[in-house]
Amino acid sequence: MVEQENQSLDTEKEPVEAEDEHIDAGDGIFSWEAWEFLPHERSKLWYVVAAIVSVLLIVYAVWTTNYMFAIIILMIGIIFLVGNLRKPKRIHYHVTTLGIVANDKFYAYEEIKDFSLIYAPPYIKWLYVDFHRAWLPMLTIPLEDADPNEVRDAMLPYAFENIEREEETLTDMVRRLYKL
Repeated sequence: MVEQENQSLDTEKEPVEAEDEHIDAGDGIFSWEAWEFLPHERSKLWYVVAAIVSVLLIVYAVWTTNYMFAIIILMIGIIFLVGNLRKPKRIHYHVTTLGIVANDKFYAYEEIKDFSLIYAPPYIKWLYVDFHRAWLPMLTIPLEDADPNEVRDAMLPYAFENIEREEETLTDMVRRLYKL
């Protein structure tokens, strides 16, 4: 079913529109759909271990009178629990002649410094987009079932490819390994 949706999106040559407003993003070259964040299946043991580690860290922080660390651990726990209550959405990604559209956000090629494709299936399938502005974080886009060669071919005429980046970021590695 995803392949059929990808094929129908690939042939689309009209300006891409966001859900809320029209974005003049040029002609669509390649499109795909992916999860907003990876939904993880976590066992009860995972939650028990996470709770024990959190409690031990809070006890250590209080014992060393590092109350700020204790507050940070509590905040991380609360943010994690609230985040777990929200189910991920499917996001539409479009590579166009003027930039990249990720759901309702448009990133023009003029803002993009370079892009990298990190592809080592079945778990590592990322498109990284780095920006000229230092305060903009690197954009990590999951490829899922999208063909990385087609994404690369669609972006190469418009953006520089960073072939020196060969591994996923530490943040993505930690998220994947610890199911965060």
